[in-house]
Order: sequence, then C-alpha cells, then structure tokens
Amino acid sequence: MAWDEWEQLKADAATRSSRMRLNQYPANSGGGAPGADASADLKSDKRAWAEAGDGTKGLVEPIGPALARLEDGQTGLDIAAGCRSAAAQKELYTSWSEYVRNVRERCKSLGGLLESSGHDLSKTDESLKAELDAIKAKYTDTPAVGGQ
Repeated sequence: MAWDEWEQLKADAATRSSRMRLNQYPANSGGGAPGADASADLKSDKRAWAEAGDGTKGLVEPIGPALARLEDGQTGLDIAAGCRSAAAQKELYTSWSEYVRNVRERCKSLGGLLESSGHDLSKTDESLKAELDAIKAKYTDTPAVGGQ
C-alpha cells in the first residue's frame, strides 16, 4: 500500500511544472518597480549616518576613566623586587593600556568618518571603503598570545 502511494506522489510531481518561480521584479527593470529609475529607489538618511557617527564617537568618553582606573590599579607595583608575577602584570598592563587607547582612537576615527559620510553623502563607495580600510590597517589588533 505504501508503495502505491509513493508511485502516486511521484506521478503527481512529474505532472507539475518543474520550473522555479521567484517573486521578484524582472531583471531588466533596474531594481525598483517595473519601469522605474533604479537611482530613484536608492535612499539614504543623513540623520542615521550622523547618529551612527555620534554613537561611535560617544564610546570615546567613557574609555578615559577606564584607562585612569587601569593605571591606578598599577600603583605600588614594584617589578624591581624580582617578583615574576609583578613583571607579568606590568607587561599585561602595558599591552592592555595600548590596546584600549587604540580602541579609543579607532572609535574617534570611525565615528568621524560615519558622521562626515552622513553630512555630505558625496563619497563614492570606493573612497569610503578606502577610508575604512585605512582605519582597519592603522588599528590592526595584536595577535593572540597563549591560552588558545
């Protein structure tokens, strides 16, 4: 009985169209509604870009007190005493302090770029990508050390 049912399902499938249908606009329409100008469909919100830039730059301010607390935590650390854990602590502090400072500068740079992109919206995709790549290259993260 199950075999007969299987044969019927296969026969039904064979009679249906095997072409895939996509619910989209025709390829020759330029991307928007049929017959519409594709450039008229592209919209960008200057305020969204500016808010993204402000939000990113807003991350800069709280990092200052965090760096100060990180530095305060090093008070009294004497690596001259020959304690290996103190030397390791100093090395870790130096590494993290530099990393956090770079995060702060990255937020400033990226926030400024986003904000200026929103104000003028005249940058090409290529020039914006080049600027983003420059920020990425300038603040390349250090490779992971140990504990992998």
